[in-house]
Amino acid sequence: MHRVFVDGSTGTTGLDIVTRLSARADLELIKLDESERRNLDVRIDAINAADVSVLCLPDDASEALVSALGNSKARLIDASSRHRTALGWDYGLPELCEGQRARINSSARVANPGCYATGFLLCVCPLIDAGLIDKAAKLTMHAVSGYSGGGKQMIARYETANFELAARPYALQLNHKHLPEMRVHSGLDQAPLFSPMVSNYYKGMITQVPLRAGANRRQIHEHLAARYMHEPFVEVHELEDTTHLDQGALPADGANNTNRVDLFVFGDDAHLLLTARFDNLGKGACGAAMQNLNLMLGIDECTGLDR
Repeated sequence: MHRVFVDGSTGTTGLDIVTRLSARADLELIKLDESERRNLDVRIDAINAADVSVLCLPDDASEALVSALGNSKARLIDASSRHRTALGWDYGLPELCEGQRARINSSARVANPGCYATGFLLCVCPLIDAGLIDKAAKLTMHAVSGYSGGGKQMIARYETANFELAARPYALQLNHKHLPEMRVHSGLDQAPLFSPMVSNYYKGMITQVPLRAGANRRQIHEHLAARYMHEPFVEVHELEDTTHLDQGALPADGANNTNRVDLFVFGDDAHLLLTARFDNLGKGACGAAMQNLNLMLGIDECTGLDR
């Protein structure tokens, strides 16, 4: 029986993770009284008593807590963006490259990936590693997410306001907080030009990376299919697969309530569109944390996760 503590269990990600943990018979969830939830000493004691703790805190709060832990040997998964490119932290995307699972398994500090970064990296990293995309390439990415990705305040705003269904572009200064991890963990010389949008539905995400002339769509598709052939949570669909389209459109919620990432290659040999679809609260957040937790505890990484 492994003991797990979730610090910050009242936010969107924290609540989802607690629900998932509570349903598992192989894990014991360390719980604090409401009166102790903000007591730093009590929280640190819980973290030190756990086999693994999941931090579901704002960036600054996560950094402050890790600093307060000092030289503690406590094992952590940080769901914030604070440590995704930090020294001493392993990036929690098992499918990133060969050996990543082993690093997560033995790590004391794992940074859960950002949702948008997950889609970007799974699309481009195998192609960069194979030389099919140059590290000097100036890539772009467009994406849309359900409003749950914005946390409790955005959820409340969307569920109480009368927004139209049209997508709403944001991060218009082109400085989205997921950009550093996209650059560092892809090995690109520069981060992509990234244009995200949020729309009036609860969850589900699509990321799209266009590739211009010179990209061979069949070669790229075959390489992605071979790379992810044995990955339990990545499904590369047939080239130009239209069976998942609804009147020519790809529904963003088609992988909801799973930990699966659907990868598609659309276009022709002149212009390609690498597309990833997944649940922004699944593989984009809570599911990813559970997958990393399983790996750190040395149990089947698929435990408690749907495909």
